[in-house]
Amino acid sequence: MTYCGRFAPSPTGLLHFGSLVAAVGSWLCARHADGRWLLRMEDIDPPREAPGSAQAILAALPAFGLVADAPPLFQSQRRDAYDAAFEQLRAADRVFPCWCSRAQLAAEGGMHRDGRCIAPPEPDRPPAWRLRVPDVTIAFDDALQGPQRQNLRDEAGDFVIRRVEGYYAYQLACVVDDAFQGVTEVVRGNDLLDSTPRQIWLQQCLGLPTPAYRHLPLALDARGHKLSKSDQAHPLDSAEPLPALRRALAFLDVHTAAGAHSPAALLGAALEHFDPARLPHLAARAL
Repeated sequence: MTYCGRFAPSPTGLLHFGSLVAAVGSWLCARHADGRWLLRMEDIDPPREAPGSAQAILAALPAFGLVADAPPLFQSQRRDAYDAAFEQLRAADRVFPCWCSRAQLAAEGGMHRDGRCIAPPEPDRPPAWRLRVPDVTIAFDDALQGPQRQNLRDEAGDFVIRRVEGYYAYQLACVVDDAFQGVTEVVRGNDLLDSTPRQIWLQQCLGLPTPAYRHLPLALDARGHKLSKSDQAHPLDSAEPLPALRRALAFLDVHTAAGAHSPAALLGAALEHFDPARLPHLAARAL
């Protein structure tokens, strides 16, 4: 099977250093495997989106030498696919409506379990929809973080796949689109490692293939917190891409050529020395 990787940012702000690390890491893994590298804009949460950020991110990536092998996929245009997956789950009695408030869940330890809503139905208010999660342990080997195990009932609980507002949750959209795009390895930040068992369970419920996973170390700020667009991390200057690109490669412990004077040349030189097995696995402060 031909390798296929992807970079899937959410348009909550401009491209920042942490996002660039994830983009560069996924691009290097795809090119090292002589595979395809795709883009997906995860624009399914309009209240959190920053106007214009989706197009700004897509415009910035080529300036850093990161050119995809196909036009980007926009999740905002994929509602029919998510509806079909939801109906498949509902037909199999794998989902249920939930009217629980945050206060009610807090009284239950903040987690919903055993496939039943503890709140009475409210005909005047639409429910969220949760996936029933059994007492099952999901185990997988992350290519960078090593063996992982999670008991879904104890550590995740019945999780939301369609919100009260009608928006589909990240877990469902991500699983459906990874399968649709033919992704064979998901390379992304380590902050999403905890989501992987839920996604694997969804893949099993929907009869979809499970890709390999490689979770990259997180870039931290001076306080030791994850760099995040939602925290207004400093956006990158795509007019001067080389300094940030060199920093991203150094963060990933990838050798760079001092004489490279363009992003394409720098990435090409880095690819010659790139070994996915030598990527660091621990979070570190942004250089």
